[in-house]
Order: sequence, then structure tokens, then C-alpha cells
Amino acid sequence: MQPVFIIDSHTEGEPTRLVVNGAPALGGGTLEEQREVFRTRFDWFRSAVVNEPRGADHIVGALLCEPHDKTCAAGVIFFNNAGYLNMCGHGTIGLVVTLAYLKRITPGLHHIETPVGIVQATLHDNHRVSLQNVPAYRWKKAVKLEVDGQTISGDIAWGGNWFFLVKDHSQELSLRRLDELTRLCKSIKTTLVRQNITGKDGGEIDHIELFGPPQNPDNHSRNFVLCPGDAYDRSPCGTGTSAKLACLYTDGELKPGQIWRQESILGTVFEGSIEVQNNQIIPTISGTAFITAEAKLIFDSGDPLREGVRF
Repeated sequence: MQPVFIIDSHTEGEPTRLVVNGAPALGGGTLEEQREVFRTRFDWFRSAVVNEPRGADHIVGALLCEPHDKTCAAGVIFFNNAGYLNMCGHGTIGLVVTLAYLKRITPGLHHIETPVGIVQATLHDNHRVSLQNVPAYRWKKAVKLEVDGQTISGDIAWGGNWFFLVKDHSQELSLRRLDELTRLCKSIKTTLVRQNITGKDGGEIDHIELFGPPQNPDNHSRNFVLCPGDAYDRSPCGTGTSAKLACLYTDGELKPGQIWRQESILGTVFEGSIEVQNNQIIPTISGTAFITAEAKLIFDSGDPLREGVRF
């Protein structure tokens, strides 16, 4: 197999591993069609890149693709330890900073093609990016669940992925309580599946987001996000923050152009705002990313774990 070259970055603490070249050819269809080829024919490659022993549960993979829409600077397919993501906010910010590192783009506005649509990203300097995401919306408000003996109420919202957003969870959002927070989010996800509660058109709710007061009074909220594959998001979660902004606007708690500072479980921050275009809520998320490594992945034909530890 030809060498696989990667560049690692982190966006507000959450890692992104960009496959620059060496990946299997996925054809020239739309990004959604290419993702389906990836899923059905080359899922072993996903596992090999992000799963142990080369990767870890919390690494989000990004496959750099030729865009189907030639007005775009790049196309990208996101994936993780458990499968494939529709969109990834922190990953798109990491992608843009990596493209600048590779000298493929310069500061300014760029279009990035994803399987769920084209997003706009403004590179401000070598590290800071503002991402105008796909339209976000709340699907259902105050959905009640019985989870581990308590009643939990949450909103179902889309921000590029489906989220169940919970405020009344009675949990302290701190790193020292990672195990408890993870258990609660897994129980919520299990309950959603058992009760057949989904997003629009049966979309799987694969992200659980808990909210609480920020530790830094300069911020508006703190969150804990459990991603598919049961790894928690180290960043404030770009698509999750987008979903939250849509809920805030719908409830009249956020005005267009007003800044919302979303704090992660690590204390890192995304700045978010919305605008309304053609009755759609368009979120913008701003954050910083930094390159952490560039490397060549080696696939030894005699390695029994050549394709990674599969889920």
C-alpha cells in the first residue's frame, strides 16, 4: 500500500487527523456519494487511521477530497472511532488551518464542501477561523425521558449532526466527573434508541450535550458533549454549539449578531452567533486551531492489527 500522509491538529483541545494523501480512491461523485463508497468499501481504512494502535477513541479523522463543486477550496469527509460524521465544526476549523499550513490557502473567505452541504470558512490568520455552518434548527422542544430513575428534559436540534441538548441534569460539569457524565450521556442515548426517538426523517441522535453554568464569568455556558463512539468532545463542539444557538434564537434568548461564548469541559471557548437568511438560522462559530504533528502512517502486511482495533 502506498504511504499515507497525515497532519494532526487540535481545535480548542479537540484533535483532528487530516489524511492529506494516500487514501483509497472514492470516485468523482458528490461528497455524500464518496462517503458511502468510503463506508461500504474502505471502512477498514477509517479504522486503521483513527483507532488503536495508531489512533485513539477521541481522534476525529478528516479525509481531504477533491471537491465536487469546483468553487470550493477543498472537500472533506469526517469520521471517528465508530463511523462517519455528517459535519464537524472543530474539524473544519482544523482543516482550514492545516490547508494554510500547507500553503494551499491564504487568509480570507473559503468554501468547504462536506457531505451535508457547503460551508464558508474565513481564515483570519494562521490559527483563527470563523466557520459559517449549515443551517441549524430545533426539531422538538422539552422531550422528556426517564433515565436512571430521574426525569430528564432535552431539546432535539440539528447543527450539522443531531443533538439531544439537556440543561436539567443535576450534574457538575467538570473533568473530575468524566466517568459520571459519560455514564449519564450513554444512558440518555440508550433511552433515545429504546424509545425510538429520532431527529427529522428518522435521523439518529448520535450526540448528547449537557449544559451548565460557565466557570469563567466572561462566558455564557459550559458544556459536555458525548460523541458517537462514546468519546467526549474536548472542544465546545462546533455542530453542538450551532444546535444550541438555534434553540436560543428560537426561544428569543439570542438576537442575530449577538455573541454567545460557549465554554468546553476543558475551559476552551467557541464564539458563536447567528443570522437569519430566508427563514433559516445560519450559525457562525469562531475558534483557533494549531498544528501538532505531521507523519507517515505505515501499514505492515504482517501486522495482525494493520486495520486497527475495529468496533
